[in-house]
Amino acid sequence: MKMIYKAFAKKLFGKNYERLIRTLLVLGAVFFGLRTAGMQIEISVRILYLMVSMFTAGIMWQALSSKDQASYLQNLYMLPFENRKLVLSYVSALGSYMLLMKTAALLSVAFAVYAWTWTEVLGSFLCAVHAALFAAVLFSFRNHPWAGSLWAVVVVMVLLWGENMAVFLILAIHSLFLLLVLWRANAYSFYFVDGKHSRTVKSRRHVLMFAYFVRYLRGHKNYLANTGILWGLALVLPVFFEKTADTFALPMGFALLTFNTPVCILLSGDPALERAVRFLPGQGKGFCIPYGLLLFFCNFAAEVIFLCSWQIRSGGVTARMAGMAAVFSGLGAVLSVMLEWFFPVRGWKIESDLWHHPRKYVVPGIMLMLAGGISYFTK
Repeated sequence: MKMIYKAFAKKLFGKNYERLIRTLLVLGAVFFGLRTAGMQIEISVRILYLMVSMFTAGIMWQALSSKDQASYLQNLYMLPFENRKLVLSYVSALGSYMLLMKTAALLSVAFAVYAWTWTEVLGSFLCAVHAALFAAVLFSFRNHPWAGSLWAVVVVMVLLWGENMAVFLILAIHSLFLLLVLWRANAYSFYFVDGKHSRTVKSRRHVLMFAYFVRYLRGHKNYLANTGILWGLALVLPVFFEKTADTFALPMGFALLTFNTPVCILLSGDPALERAVRFLPGQGKGFCIPYGLLLFFCNFAAEVIFLCSWQIRSGGVTARMAGMAAVFSGLGAVLSVMLEWFFPVRGWKIESDLWHHPRKYVVPGIMLMLAGGISYFTK
């Protein structure tokens, strides 16, 4: 089991664990920087536990459903293996990667901005471990979505309504139960193949680029889900800006709604597509223009939902505001396409690295600075 774990871990952390060391050093600098700055934000313990659990479970599920993980597992299935060792090694290596490389970033910020007790710190670590195990178990039972959804709802209710020590005890017992389930799980239940995606790859030479985008997104339900969540955020965002001046709230809202990571990484996430686009003549314009229009549509749809919600709550939406939304949508689309065309992310290990790559903050950061400038000169 130790050898199998090392094989997974070296793939994720690097041959000499250099990626882990570099990440921990950066997170340590972030923690001490926030501590030194004296930032203090009061956070409820229940919110902390729920936030850590949802974040860890989400990125663990995303990693488990990554196509590169499926191909790596497929290679291992060709070799003789013991079912339990493979499952536990795979889940523990992937879970360690999520906790140390992803969840640790969230915890470093949360621990820096508020003084938690040792019980609450241990509880947050337990929530992270429990969420990783729970996501792995639900993924192995993904052919029974209704049962998994009901199970997840019960766990969320416990996190929201339980007392601190009660939650600690329940999650500890449930984690042991999840380990027992994984002990008996079938290794092949973690192999994920998206048939729609494979048909997309075969047919992309014979379809228009827009049709390819549609099929690609249909084959990547998590991309569509993320876009849907962003549009849902656009619907409720006016509630948070209710007591804020229009000259500040609207530009900031437009800037935040350009933060749609998945649809901005089509080339980075599909190296085969990137090679094909760059190899064929005249494909720069043929790809970038339709791709830019797709991103503009996604951004502008979110902006329109935001404006409609603003009109319902506060009123006063004008053509000038709609024009500003179009400018933010267009500029965000152009910058995202340029960044993806000239600076695609390479060398990533799993798809989760793409979703959480620092490059994703470049375009939203520019949009936020633009929004700040507009707010300053129009106040």
